[in-house]
Amino acid sequence: MQPIENNQRIDVLDYLRGFALLGIILVNIPDLLRLDIPKTSTDIIYHHFLLLFVEGKFFTIFSFLFGVGFYIFISRAKAQQKRAYLLFTNRLMLLLVMGIIHTFFNSGEALKFYAIYGLFALPFYKVRKEINLVISLILLALTAYFGIKAAMPLPLILLGLTAGQYHIFEKIAEHRQKIRQFTIVMFGISIVGLLYQWQYVPEGNVQFNELSEQALAQHVTNVQQFSLIGLQISPFVSAFYVGLLMLLLQYPFVKIALSPLQAYGQMALTNYLGQTALILLIGHQFDLMNTTAYIHTLWICIGIYIVQLLFSKLWLTYCRFGPMEWLWRMGTYWSIPPFLAKR
Repeated sequence: MQPIENNQRIDVLDYLRGFALLGIILVNIPDLLRLDIPKTSTDIIYHHFLLLFVEGKFFTIFSFLFGVGFYIFISRAKAQQKRAYLLFTNRLMLLLVMGIIHTFFNSGEALKFYAIYGLFALPFYKVRKEINLVISLILLALTAYFGIKAAMPLPLILLGLTAGQYHIFEKIAEHRQKIRQFTIVMFGISIVGLLYQWQYVPEGNVQFNELSEQALAQHVTNVQQFSLIGLQISPFVSAFYVGLLMLLLQYPFVKIALSPLQAYGQMALTNYLGQTALILLIGHQFDLMNTTAYIHTLWICIGIYIVQLLFSKLWLTYCRFGPMEWLWRMGTYWSIPPFLAKR
């Protein structure tokens, strides 16, 4: 098992984290603003778009990337002759505390699950990559097939760990053709899955008191199947998103155009928590709680994107880490890390 070079940041992972954050906020904002079910045609169309292309997909990417980061952290700590497992446990405990606190503001937050499942995944670092691959794929297939969303982070973290063991993100240029083939296959499966899911798209703005028992039962079945199929195909759609972005980032002009995503992803913890803070602040300040339309949440998210992307780029111009990342690092190592960037 070859360790990753010390202090060598893998840029593509930051881009992917930033990309994942763009989708996560779109799913979280309706619950944070306590919105009712969509009623207008525009809101219903937008809600269906979220369920088809966003719901479960970016959460999957974020969980997978947590596993990759897990491998990188331990590999680098071991290469530096540090107590890798103790440090990573410290890191997870701090994440658990942050997640529990965050739950008081965002009931759908994910940090505490990453901390808990990270502890379960820790022993698998020493397991052969081939075994980890088989275990993670079997667990992911089972949790997705039965729609157990709360359990999906564990196999996704293990799959990310396995990707780290295979050094996929360090050898993208070497394996570009394989990544392209993989992405095409994932695209094909995603299209078939999405078309199948669309067959169960539930009608919007249903007047339940006017439905017959048979029509009501059919509507309930459609809602359940639509959500279940969406969860079942989410790993394939997410894999397509990841593969496509990895390929696009091999072109210098794309990398430059999307460079704000890198800083956004480098400060993923700060921006994830910041999304909740900004949404709640905007919601209460402008009296949007339980009143705004679904489509309006998109414009709020775009505004938050602009603020956070600019803030992340500016912050990292002068500082080495995001504010929450710096505190997390300090708690992990029990020492004060350098704060200002080298000029």
